[in-house]
Amino acid sequence: MGALLSALLSSIRGGVHPETRKFLSAESPIEPMPIPALLRLPLQQHIGAPAEPLVARDDHVLKGQLIARARGPISANLHAPTSGRVIAVGPFPAPHPSGLPVPTITLRPDGADRWAPRLPRLRPEDAEPEEIAARVAEAGIVGMGGATFPAAVKLTLRDRYRLHTLIINAAECEPYLTCDDRLLRERAEEVADGAGIMARALGVTKIIVAIESNKPAAAAAMRRHNLGLGHPVQVRVVATQYPMGSEKHLVRAVTGRETPARALTAELGIVVHNSATAQAVHLAVRYGEPLLSRVVTVSGRGVARPANVQALLGTPVADLLAHCGGLTEDPDRLLLGGPMMGQPIRSPRVPVVKGTNGVLALTRAETRKAETMPCIRCGACVRACPCGLTPFELNARIQAGDLEGAAAVGLLDCVSCGCCSYICPSNIPLVQGFSFAKGKLAETESRKHQQEETRRLAAARTAREEAIAEAKRAAMARHKAQMAEKKRRAAEEAAQAAEEAPAEPQEAAK
Repeated sequence: MGALLSALLSSIRGGVHPETRKFLSAESPIEPMPIPALLRLPLQQHIGAPAEPLVARDDHVLKGQLIARARGPISANLHAPTSGRVIAVGPFPAPHPSGLPVPTITLRPDGADRWAPRLPRLRPEDAEPEEIAARVAEAGIVGMGGATFPAAVKLTLRDRYRLHTLIINAAECEPYLTCDDRLLRERAEEVADGAGIMARALGVTKIIVAIESNKPAAAAAMRRHNLGLGHPVQVRVVATQYPMGSEKHLVRAVTGRETPARALTAELGIVVHNSATAQAVHLAVRYGEPLLSRVVTVSGRGVARPANVQALLGTPVADLLAHCGGLTEDPDRLLLGGPMMGQPIRSPRVPVVKGTNGVLALTRAETRKAETMPCIRCGACVRACPCGLTPFELNARIQAGDLEGAAAVGLLDCVSCGCCSYICPSNIPLVQGFSFAKGKLAETESRKHQQEETRRLAAARTAREEAIAEAKRAAMARHKAQMAEKKRRAAEEAAQAAEEAPAEPQEAAK
């Protein structure tokens, strides 16, 4: 009763309650996947700049070896998930709706699974915060809830903000997905330890694990392992409501504090990390293991045997489906991630990457018909929007081509959760329209920035040329003045020589 009351109190504004369908895989323990015949490792499995490859074709690599180095402050290292031979470094279709090729390292495993020297272990109780953040960066760890923001960058926020709380996001609000649920049930001690390590790096002592009310076994497991590096870990049960896992909405549900639009939760003194990220930090710091694999939920009515599997990064989606008994029928939609915010993919050849928490094969019975009708101004999208926006008004302005007007009424505050599209009785693809509009605005801003930068560079070039011309004129003037001075001195010397010249014969006569 207390947990239910807590969940009722810890709800968010708006949101929706789709069928969770987690029962398909929730009772499936995490299964290790066999090493596949090929691994495809895109150089960009994170937000930011793609990693720089350090290997070439025919190179032999060992498990855990650094094969691509982070490029810039917002980037992430990439390591070989197993030992084998690099057979290609070049383009391969991305795990993205576009299916466009991206730079990818293709590795043929040798089956030996031989380790390279692991990263040096740290004793987090004594390590400096900077050491922990550096180790997390070395290990290539990113946000594993799907955002894929480099985790080490968040761990350095103590330098810029006064932090007091770390929230471990274990809400897992997307339907079908159960990988975080199983992780907490089976490896709660590792998650708690990783949370404690991150808390030390952040300089906070308050740790809260937020879990939706439909995961009582996960909450019970975390309550049994309620210490993270000596700090008490508080379990907070929140309402089963989508999009509870959204960072800002979770902070609102757990703490009652609202993050201003386009601000960071760190400005409130709070940092949010995913539970899988915490477990990866535990392995990196305690055992020197870089991020090589992750737990993935394989589900949907199109899958013969839904399951949660521990898959090496780079494993083809086709291998995951085959491991789970294959497909029962041709899926209507094949997704990476959940049905609300997941990415549709064109081919099962694409690989699992660091942000892949689910592979869903949805049948026609599980997907909505795509027939779109005119907006009836019912306001359902307004009630469902967790950000307090008016999606039908945004859509009207976007359809009219008024992107600036859409931005003025909150387009950039949209978190693309899809609640409006889910609830719309007219089946209007609202969130897709908003994503398109945000892309066009970003393109316009980029073009405007390029134009301003071009004007600035042109002005700087003109100023440089004028300065060079002025310097040349000044040099010419100095040269003319020097020549005039030389001529004047020469004339004076000639005049003086002429005055002295008649006296010389007289001297000779004497």
